[in-house]
Amino acid sequence: MIALAAALLISTNAPAAEVVANCRSMIPTDVELKGRIVLRSRKGIVQAEYGYDLVRKSGATDLKLTKDDKDVEFEKSGQILGTDVTWSDLTLDYLWWDDVSFDAEREGETVHGQVCTVIVMKKGDRQVRVWVDRKTGALMQAEEMKDGKAVRRLWGTRLKKFGERWMANVMEVETIGSGHRTKITVEELKVEETK
Repeated sequence: MIALAAALLISTNAPAAEVVANCRSMIPTDVELKGRIVLRSRKGIVQAEYGYDLVRKSGATDLKLTKDDKDVEFEKSGQILGTDVTWSDLTLDYLWWDDVSFDAEREGETVHGQVCTVIVMKKGDRQVRVWVDRKTGALMQAEEMKDGKAVRRLWGTRLKKFGERWMANVMEVETIGSGHRTKITVEELKVEETK
C-alpha cells in the first residue's frame, strides 16, 4: 500500500532507479493489512463490497477476500471480481520492475499539492507511470498505461498513522471511462519490523 513515512529529500539529480528504491523502502516487507474494497458508481451508489486480508511475509503475498463473512474465490490476473482493483494495486509489484525511467514531460507535476518526480516502469508489454513525492519519497499516484494512454488510475485520498507509520488508509482506483470507481480502505495494519 502507499506508505508515507519520514524519508530523505529526493534529489532532482537522483537516477530513476534510486527514486524507486527509496519509495520501495518505505513499504514494509512483512505486513498484514485488513480492510474493505468497495465498488461504487460515479454517484456513490455501492455496487459491491468485499473485506480483505492481505499478508506479505518473506517476499510472498497472500490475499483473502470475503463477502458476508464467506471466502470468495478470485483470479489474480486482471481486475478482481469486477472492481477496478488489480493484484498490482494491492501489492504494488511494479515498484520491483527493473525497467524504470523518468517521464521528462511530466516532471514536477503535483498530486495533492506535492511536487512529484514522475517515473515510467515497464515489464514486458505492461507499463505503469508513478508520481513520487519529492519531499518524502512516497508514492502519490499510479497509472496503468496501454498504447501510451492511461487506462486505470490509483491515488491516496486520506492518511492515517498506524503506530509510527503514516500510510494512505483510503485509496481510490478508477478504470478510465468506466463510470465507476473502487475505494480501498485500510482498517488495520500490523508491521513486523526487521531487527
